[in-house]
Amino acid sequence: MTDLSGELLNANRRSNWIRLRTFIMLRWIAICGQIVALLVAQFGFDLELYYGLCYMAVGISVIGNLVAIFVFPENKLLTEKENMAMLLFDVLQLSFLLFLTGGLHNPFSFLMVAPVTIAASVLSARSAIFLGCLTVAIVTVLLEFYVPLRTQNFFYLHVPEVFLFGNWAAIIIALVFSSLYSRRVVSEMSSMGEALAATQMALAREQKLTDLGGVVAAAAHELGTPLATIKLASAELMEELEDQPDLHEDAALIRQQADRCRDILHSMGRAGKDDLHLRKAPLSTVIEEAAEPHIGRGKEIIFDHFDLLDGPEILRKPEIIHGLRNLIQNAVDFAQTSVWVETECEGESVSVRIMDDGPGYPTHLIGRIGDPFVRYRKSKKDVKRRPGYEGMGLGLFIAKTLLERSGAEISFANGSSVLDDQLVTKERRGAVVEVIWPRNKVDASMNLTALGKGGNPLHQS
Repeated sequence: MTDLSGELLNANRRSNWIRLRTFIMLRWIAICGQIVALLVAQFGFDLELYYGLCYMAVGISVIGNLVAIFVFPENKLLTEKENMAMLLFDVLQLSFLLFLTGGLHNPFSFLMVAPVTIAASVLSARSAIFLGCLTVAIVTVLLEFYVPLRTQNFFYLHVPEVFLFGNWAAIIIALVFSSLYSRRVVSEMSSMGEALAATQMALAREQKLTDLGGVVAAAAHELGTPLATIKLASAELMEELEDQPDLHEDAALIRQQADRCRDILHSMGRAGKDDLHLRKAPLSTVIEEAAEPHIGRGKEIIFDHFDLLDGPEILRKPEIIHGLRNLIQNAVDFAQTSVWVETECEGESVSVRIMDDGPGYPTHLIGRIGDPFVRYRKSKKDVKRRPGYEGMGLGLFIAKTLLERSGAEISFANGSSVLDDQLVTKERRGAVVEVIWPRNKVDASMNLTALGKGGNPLHQS
């Protein structure tokens, strides 16, 4: 999972998500709104403003849009600096318009929040903070310096000082809150998107391994005919070359190697067919298959199958195998000496409990286990136990997502807080993961349509 952590989307990469035509469209909307507001102020309320300067400011935005349309392709992805320049222009243009139309006495002054909110969503923290601080400074200046609003009768429009200060405070608070909120939401969405992509990759890989048996069986079947032809031709050559010892020996070698290939393909075909048709297996077998890669890693894995013997038979879904494998891997990584895997089938549910004798989950992260990219400060002991491991939480997220897709409910806890002293020994006090399926979700006898026929796709074609 460390390779995936290097590909995480950060703010610098998010800034490259925005296409130029997105900004062009938003700016056209803003231009239309500004023109309508100026026309209403001029002809609807008869306000005396510096309309020449106001329309000049709007015209600069129009020119900027037209240049962007004709010079650059609309699908151009903007860089960090280009995004910053676009948003900075919008802040300065809107600030100039507000200066000409009453400053914070203008009810549209609240629009100063919009560019900063966008910056918080797509720019790096440094750029977003710079633009936010600049906007705060401009809003503060507009509190005192502006062209007042007045009618043709020289009646000045202004709000009381207390409300003017309230407008300033509301803009600052909204600016900070909306920026933090949007940045947090976008970061969560980015992390979740990356984690779900990793989950899909893991599931696809497990599905390919599951389907590999069918490919092997089909290949063994299809290669049987040409190998038989080679064997027959080599036998005829041996008869014809009996008076030429060197060539007769080469023909014999060809036949011998053809027999060897036949034996290899026969064993591969048998294994492939077994895997192809093994769409179901006893619960205990599936659990042990999931744990197999981690047996022999220096930690003892103890299986307790309560009253199961070899049943019930469950579906061998890639989601189940890969999800349980990740959970067992996590337990083995942090265990001191032993990992316990308990399976139980009781009534209408099937459960698997994985425990270890390690330190358990950090108490302050119990509620967040299963979320992607959960970081915590590691002690020197943790670094020695898992050198090079970044602790992103992605493995547990993948396991949780895949198992929940199969219909399971998963809970994480520390053994010292949930286990009964009479049921388990005191060593089982590390991390505890319990996976519970409704029986009708995994029991093979209740899901006959999921078993399939296991046909040979190459042979059928």
